[in-house]
Amino acid sequence: MNSDKTNPRLAVLIDADNTFSIIEKMEALFEEISQYGDASVRRIYGDWTDHRLNRWKEHLPQHAIQPIQQYANTRGKNATDSALIIDAMDLLYTAPLEGFCIISSDSDFTRLAIRLREAGKLVYGFGEAKTPNSLIKACNKFIYVEILSQQAEEPEDQSVEAGIHATEPQLIPAAPGKVPTPGVKKTSKELASDARLVSNARSAIMAISDEDGFAHLGEVKKQMVKNFPAFDSRNYGYSKFSELIKAIGLFEVDAQKQRIKDKRKK
Repeated sequence: MNSDKTNPRLAVLIDADNTFSIIEKMEALFEEISQYGDASVRRIYGDWTDHRLNRWKEHLPQHAIQPIQQYANTRGKNATDSALIIDAMDLLYTAPLEGFCIISSDSDFTRLAIRLREAGKLVYGFGEAKTPNSLIKACNKFIYVEILSQQAEEPEDQSVEAGIHATEPQLIPAAPGKVPTPGVKKTSKELASDARLVSNARSAIMAISDEDGFAHLGEVKKQMVKNFPAFDSRNYGYSKFSELIKAIGLFEVDAQKQRIKDKRKK
């Protein structure tokens, strides 16, 4: 089975019932996905006899998305979820894919994401800021759809995204905290008081720092995504990770060597 590790083949599976907020952002969605690989499979699941899904229809041919019909046979039972999960497992065993993009805010896909990662596949999640942590943490990386209309996050190091591995564990859990309003630029005071953000950054630096307490900027970013897959500097209104770290004000930044250090460490 052939695979291109420089441009991984991805399956994009969209839950039409739980992603209405992304309808007008389809162009931005696929631009974001293109950073991680080639969207070789593009499918969207729903009961297309339901008039509520009509809003989707004009966007599907524009992005070569195949609609999959799943009748809602029983009230209260989400047949769409079942159809998406069954297709994902079929693709896992029959298609030459390196990863999956699950487009949904529904925690029912948590077990699917875990299973795909257990099989060595990369899993990228896309959903609203209200998405439960169970699904977020089951993915290698999770992107809030609220930030998709913004400029793509600028990498500090070309190896950062490549370093996200399918089965690597989250070594240090991030402290709980309020989910930021994605895309709204935060002040230094707001950033410094964000317990989850600060704890995530500090634990990431601690995990990979050298004897002097410094850690490479790109590696810190990669570790922060491992700790909390929804981490993205755009969530806080910053296009660059380095700009976000500087704005927090609690870290010493060596711009020349692209290193950072917790100011508490002497």
